[in-house]
Amino acid sequence: MVSTAMLSQDAKFTHAKILIVDDEQGNINVLERMLSAAGYHNVTSTTDSRSTPDLYQSIRPDLILLDIKMPEFSGFDVMNALRALETESYLPILVLTALLDSETRLRALKAGAKDFVNKPFSMEEMLARINNLLEVRMMHNSVHSEKKSLETQVVKRSQELRQYQVEIIHRLARAAEYRDNETGMHVIRMSKLCARLARGLGLNDHDCQLLRHASPMHDIGKIGIPDHILLKPGRLTPDEWAIMQTHAEIGAVILSGSESEFLQMAEVIAGCHHEQWDGSGYPKGLKGKNIPLVARIVTVCDVFDALTSDRPYKKAWPIEDTVKEMESESGQRFDPNVLRVFMDLLPEMVEISQQFADSMDSVVNLRHKTS
Repeated sequence: MVSTAMLSQDAKFTHAKILIVDDEQGNINVLERMLSAAGYHNVTSTTDSRSTPDLYQSIRPDLILLDIKMPEFSGFDVMNALRALETESYLPILVLTALLDSETRLRALKAGAKDFVNKPFSMEEMLARINNLLEVRMMHNSVHSEKKSLETQVVKRSQELRQYQVEIIHRLARAAEYRDNETGMHVIRMSKLCARLARGLGLNDHDCQLLRHASPMHDIGKIGIPDHILLKPGRLTPDEWAIMQTHAEIGAVILSGSESEFLQMAEVIAGCHHEQWDGSGYPKGLKGKNIPLVARIVTVCDVFDALTSDRPYKKAWPIEDTVKEMESESGQRFDPNVLRVFMDLLPEMVEISQQFADSMDSVVNLRHKTS
């Protein structure tokens, strides 16, 4: 007889899924009657131990009652198979055995057994051990569920922070562009042009996205240039031009020291996007592949956008004239390969430029287009 106290103790676990694996149907019948009397009705059993891995994946039991000595596929074989399937979850395995030697017990523990019941077994002892193992199982499930919930919250919060960071980057870039660009759409076009060119050059999705969000910061250093130079409608004097050139170094300094991947890339771009392939650029006179690839990409896109857009000191160039001018500087200002890929993508680049052209409407829609 199973005591009322024992039944009451087990009641909170009666929803648990239990799998019985024993090659003798008589043993299974006894266990099923005992479990049913104790309130456990979610019980599956098999006399074919070879089916255990498939059954486990199908029903995901909370407890396995496992015989050790079975033909063809022993209890040890079952535990080895389950260990290969389950690497995270705590799976209670209650071994049923008439083998009492310490070697067998130690081997079973190493294979994954959590407890033992000797055959022939006492019903109350069996239920007590089942209850204990299920209690640990449910506690593990609760902790695991809470961990997953916290991980989900962390991922969500990280995504939100990442989005806030991207928004701040775009807003800072627009703040700089508004000083010498009527609507600030230049930074939007740069974002789209650079990301597309990067993809054409074979950069992975992660780096393309970084470049998409970092490239608008290329001229952030213009914040440090006096208005009488930055907004001068005519040609700059040599002294004024020297001051204008400092915006690259100013931008790199503004963006330096961050642990953010966006800002680290933006720092590189701000400091190097006026370097030229032949070494004649500024501020460091870097040459060829010593210039970071992301900066070489930005250089091509920046010049294309500058030539094809209206500025206070000039009208937009036709595409044909722009292409001719840029190709004449292949190997001088521009990395020949980067420029070649850009020209291969020219129809898409023109479409991007037209889609995000400067207009008063673009001011209203600016935030939408940066998301």
